[in-house]
Amino acid sequence: MSKAEKSRQYIIEKTAPLFNTKGVAGTAVSDIMQATQMAKGSLYVHFENKEELTYCAVDWNLQQFIDRVSAETEKFNSPKAKFFGMLDYLGDPLNPPVQGGCPMMNFGMESDDTSPVIRNKVYETICIVQQYMIDILEEGVKTGAFNADWNYKEFAIKAYAMVEGGILVARVSQNITQMQVLINLLKRELTEQTREI
Repeated sequence: MSKAEKSRQYIIEKTAPLFNTKGVAGTAVSDIMQATQMAKGSLYVHFENKEELTYCAVDWNLQQFIDRVSAETEKFNSPKAKFFGMLDYLGDPLNPPVQGGCPMMNFGMESDDTSPVIRNKVYETICIVQQYMIDILEEGVKTGAFNADWNYKEFAIKAYAMVEGGILVARVSQNITQMQVLINLLKRELTEQTREI
């Protein structure tokens, strides 16, 4: 990585938590300058404008979410344990995988009416996460760990929506009680579909 590439990456990593916490509209250039300890002119050597930096920061946050959730999930061997591990990892939205909370939630809600580019980035990530859930469950059906006639794709969509809804409630209320209820409901349903081997 060249010096310029390292500087660009440094700026992205320093500002990404700002964008995920304060929002795109709420993050001022002065905030970016403070976080990076760089002058405005130095920032714009590496980025054409704030918009370009914003897109890079959104990408970084979304990828961090995917990487951290998948790394935690892959610590487990069986499909059931993987799915439980993922649910447990996401079960405390007050201590999220990415600083500022779920970037899909944060950027999705802000960009749905304001930025088609960011909205599309979020939607692509939602599809990746849902497919990741489906892949874990499909492996379980194929190996006989789960019931063969289970509509696991439908369950994955429901699980994703319940987790995201739980994140919203927990972040707003600053309480994870309802999130834990949702996690337990999902675990119970998954267990009901588990075959004794």
